[in-house]
This record gives sequence, C-alpha cells and structure tokens, in this order.
Amino acid sequence: MYLMEHLLRLDYDVWGVIRRHSANGGVSQSDILERLSNGRVNLRYGDMTDAASLASIISECKPHEVYNLAAQSHVRISFEVPKSTSDINGTGVINLLEVIRSICPEARFYQASTSEMFGLTKPPQCEESKFHPRSPYGCAKLEAYWAVRNYRESYDMFASNGILFNHESPRRGQNFVTRKITKAVARIKLGLQDELSLGNLDAKRDWGHAKDYVEGMHLILQHDKADDFVIGTGIAHTVREFLETAFLAVDIPVVSDGDKGVDEKYIRMDTGAVVVRIDERFYRPTEVDYLCADPTKALEQLGWKPKIDFKKLVEIMVLHDLETQS
Repeated sequence: MYLMEHLLRLDYDVWGVIRRHSANGGVSQSDILERLSNGRVNLRYGDMTDAASLASIISECKPHEVYNLAAQSHVRISFEVPKSTSDINGTGVINLLEVIRSICPEARFYQASTSEMFGLTKPPQCEESKFHPRSPYGCAKLEAYWAVRNYRESYDMFASNGILFNHESPRRGQNFVTRKITKAVARIKLGLQDELSLGNLDAKRDWGHAKDYVEGMHLILQHDKADDFVIGTGIAHTVREFLETAFLAVDIPVVSDGDKGVDEKYIRMDTGAVVVRIDERFYRPTEVDYLCADPTKALEQLGWKPKIDFKKLVEIMVLHDLETQS
C-alpha cells in the first residue's frame, strides 16, 4: 500500500496483483479501490504459484517496472507451512522472472529480499555478509535472492534485490510481534485488556518505518545498473526495548521482574499489575538473535536514508492503535 501511494505521487500508473483473501493490516481491497478510483490503479487477481495468471497480467499491462512484494511473510508460520512458504517465496519468484523474461525482458524487476537470510551471521550485515537462514521463510527468500542474481547474470535482465530489514507501520498485520505489542499497549491503556503474552524479548532487530523503505525500493530500480542493496537504519533494538518504548508512549512506566522461569517471567506496571508474560509457545524452533543493517552502500550510491527514527516509529504505531480502539 505504501509503495502504491509512493508511485502514484510520482505520477505512475499502477497495476497490482491481489489474492482472493488478501489483507493488509486491516486495509481491505475495497478500501484500496475506494481511495484509488481515479483510473490510475488497476487490480488483478493472481497467484505466485500460478504462472499462467502471472503471464496474463504481465501481457495485459506491459510494465516498465515490476516490484515483487508477494510472500508468505510470517517467519513463525513458515515453520508450520514450509512447503507453501517455499512455493510462494521461492518458486513463485522464478515463475514471475520467467514470465517477465518471456514477455517484457526490458522491464526492471525488484525483489523484496529480507534480513532473515542472514540468520546467524554476526551484525552489522551488509551486501557482502554471508547468509545463514534459520527458518523456512529465510531459506525460501534466499532461493529467490539467488534466482534474481542468476537471471541478471544469465539473461542481462535488470533484476535487483532489496535486502530489507524490519519495516513496520500501523498497517502491519496484527500477528506480527510489533503490531501485537502496540495494539495490546493501547488496549491496556484504555482498560480493555489486562495482559500480553510474548516470546523472546531479547531478540534484537533493526526496525524502520515502511514509508522510508518503499522510497528505497523505488531508488533501487532508478539506479544506473541492476544491483543488490541492504536497506535498514543501522541501529538495532531488542523486543523488550520496543515493548518499553510502546508503554512509555502512553505514559505507562514499566519495570522488569527478571527470570522466574519460562511461564513466570513478566514485566509489570508500577502499579504492580502483571501485564506481560513470557510464553514459550511464541519462541521459534531456531532463533535469530541479532539483525542490524550496514546500509552504507544504499546511502552512498542511492542517496537513501531513513527519516523516521525508532522512538517515533513506535509512537506512531501506538497512537494509531489508541485512536482506533477508542
């Protein structure tokens, strides 16, 4: 959605591929159509696992630029549906590349790669860092990353990877930990919820606002040659820091009571009420402890840099959820 809005501001005509049950953090397809009913947006039903549907859409629109953001994008869920994740995130990208190569090979192609491909690699992670994915999601995305490079080298296609670190917004799906936190904090503040259960609070991530990151996507395809770029803020925070910043955004100080066993770890408000419990069900089978970007190449070659810092990002998300709950 942010990418669509950014491209419209740049006077693009936009074609979008949607699935029957597509959802975007509470923004429905009908909402999108209502807002963008000016004739500059065309939506078509398609599926990354159905090459015929992709070929039909590409043949109809004859694109100059293709941005592939389609994915089964939830890391934890990828452990439960590894085959489906691989079909969509890996093989699906090859389907799309092959369609573009056959129908409009001059089109510029952007692939949404992910910091999850780095996995255990020590931070900061840059374009030259080795990959060590720790989930079916990361493995499937790595397959797509190498497919993009292979099509670039084999067929001289303008095919680029944007290796994006965590990008968040109020539109983030509610089954992702960031949005789960901000919505719960808003509900706790309003007295609508008492507790929140989370997994690993010590995982560190490089979080930025999705609005900044879609600008990076566009710049990657405006570069003078196809290449791969890391997009991130270069600053990492723990899930615990995200949680504490979210509470502070609604003037609720929190203190940690430390490790009292997996089911008894908690953070409490100054009133003494338990509000956050650690639940082992939310741990991944294999954890990724620390992801932090080195975005030097994007800063120097693309002129890209983030505008919204971590504290402001969290505040934006919490205040949005506070308003929508009231």
